Amino acid sequence: MSNKYNALKTEVDGFIFDSRREAKRYSELKLLEKAGLIRQLELQPAFELLVKTGKSVGKYKADFRYYDLEKKQWVIEDAKGVRTPVYTLKKKIVEEVYDIKIIEV
Repeated sequence: MSNKYNALKTEVDGFIFDSRREAKRYSELKLLEKAGLIRQLELQPAFELLVKTGKSVGKYKADFRYYDLEKKQWVIEDAKGVRTPVYTLKKKIVEEVYDIKIIEV
């Protein structure tokens, strides 16, 4: 079944991914984890969208978060095909509030 952006939902390891791109990236990350290059792979980590007062005005869900053992840092990834205006805005807010960089693959 595809969505409005023609992404095909794909199942891997019992998880349903929104696209083949995301499913493929998950498989790659599982191999990196098995090889000992990354650890603590997490699917769909959520970040609160906070405003100046600290109030949450919504959530942003990335596709993956993991710890890169070589770089010694956490990595947040989004497997993106279509960059909607809403996604772009949420990404900017999360990067600013949490002082992180979201990697698009």
